[in-house]
Amino acid sequence: MAKKQNNYISTELEWAEEQLSSWKAYVDKNPLHALVDRIHWKETKSGGAIPMVTASIEAQGKFIQDTMKNYLALLEVVDKLREKEEAKVELRGKSEMSVQAEEFLKNRK
Repeated sequence: MAKKQNNYISTELEWAEEQLSSWKAYVDKNPLHALVDRIHWKETKSGGAIPMVTASIEAQGKFIQDTMKNYLALLEVVDKLREKEEAKVELRGKSEMSVQAEEFLKNRK
């Protein structure tokens, strides 16, 4: 009986590649030298508003650096998944060729 083909690796590979492109785009859009404090106005009890730092330059920089580290780690995983997927396809191709070659030799006798 033929086994149902499992496409988890290719699905995970596609998802990981989407994440990589998303992270890379974010880091490219937010270079470290161009960061500024994110300030939003918070309402007070009396109805006024005061400025509040919601994301400091340092916090944003740390987030971008962590994103770059995660990018490189995920890139390594994606490379391993690609190798595994290619090896699986190559293995299938070799096993199909050997079966076909055996059938050819049997029919030839």
